[in-house]
Amino acid sequence: MNFKIAAVALAAAFAVSAQAQTEIQWWHSMTAVNGEWVNDLAKEFNASQKEYKVVPTYKGSYAESMTAAVAAFRAGNAPNILQVFEVGTATMMASKGAIVPVGKVMTDAGYKFDPTVYVSAVAGYYTAPNGQMLSFPFNSSTTIFYFNKDAFKAAGIDTNKPPTTWPEVALAAAKLKASGHKCPLTIAWQSWTQLESFSAWHNVEFASKSNGLAGMDARLKVDSPLHVRHIENLANMAKQGLFIYKGRENVPEATFISGECAMITTSAGFYGNVAKNAKFDYALATLPYYPDVPGAPQNTVIGGASLWVMAGKKPAEYKGVADFFSFISKPEVQSASHKRTGYLPITTAAYQLTEKSGFYKEKPGTDIAVQQMIRKVTDKSRGIRLGNYVQIRQVEDEELEQVWSGKKSATEALQAIVKRGNEHLERFQKANK
Repeated sequence: MNFKIAAVALAAAFAVSAQAQTEIQWWHSMTAVNGEWVNDLAKEFNASQKEYKVVPTYKGSYAESMTAAVAAFRAGNAPNILQVFEVGTATMMASKGAIVPVGKVMTDAGYKFDPTVYVSAVAGYYTAPNGQMLSFPFNSSTTIFYFNKDAFKAAGIDTNKPPTTWPEVALAAAKLKASGHKCPLTIAWQSWTQLESFSAWHNVEFASKSNGLAGMDARLKVDSPLHVRHIENLANMAKQGLFIYKGRENVPEATFISGECAMITTSAGFYGNVAKNAKFDYALATLPYYPDVPGAPQNTVIGGASLWVMAGKKPAEYKGVADFFSFISKPEVQSASHKRTGYLPITTAAYQLTEKSGFYKEKPGTDIAVQQMIRKVTDKSRGIRLGNYVQIRQVEDEELEQVWSGKKSATEALQAIVKRGNEHLERFQKANK
């Protein structure tokens, strides 16, 4: 009888213990190998303590999860943590009352929060004009160049001297085509890689007002002679079968993994997928540039996403969020994430730890993203922070597709992007006066 009472008491104690654990809901947009990484981070944190349980939930693409979070916030059931891609930053910053600045979350929980420990190019992007860091840098990336070394060898191209300029890319593509390759070059995240990063890399304005960082009255400037020249060149490559358009966002990445396309410009965060799934020898290189442009190459801009803390939650939940952020900021956790995914190490300590481990020597090219980002920035290359940018990206995709299919000239498409994009910027400015 006593044994039964003890067993019941023990079960009750376990029930109380289980109830006492505070759940932290984390909505994200990571799939495949990066989705596995997100789940593993949550598991590691959950195993490291007993007070909190982080529950990661995939909520669709970046744009879809943002839309879902807005609806959930209005209904009073938003997640604690929301992963938002960098183009949603200005919109989140303007969402007064919907978010709690990450600096406040950390200091309220008793943590000494020092934004200077983060890589400056990363921290600066998510910091408001008043110096307050608003979101937590998470999967920060930048645009780099990948190529299939086996395909290069078959085409007689020196793999130790990858193309670093756009004329060299065109030359390599012609050799690949001549050797029988059906898709010499493709491009993922075309608006990010060919307009946004392209602008910063060449130290030319993407938009006025320091690309939106200096005010909401920014307007697009992607119809410059340099932008027209580049999109025209890509259009000519498309006509010759040297550049094959394979779709929006990260859809083209699958064609590189399969070996169908030999070269691709895309995110540094694609590395984990390549390292795990490519069945050929590959290499990473810097983003191509035009050598006759003064000041090029400059630096590339931040991509990826950050974690935003949603408002209206209980104090215990905020404490759990702070503990989780503190855990994933640890240099050893950051370094392991960087090695696994290719995303940037968000703290200087994590970068130094990775370097010390010999990883960059062992895996040449894995430090390219960091090197591209830590160069001295200018007012034209700090990053791009524009309102309604999710919609503007859609405009860019639509207009560039008209160029690749031969329905519009580069000049017509870029002028249309400026006109239609500026209409979105004007609407955002009026709504947030």
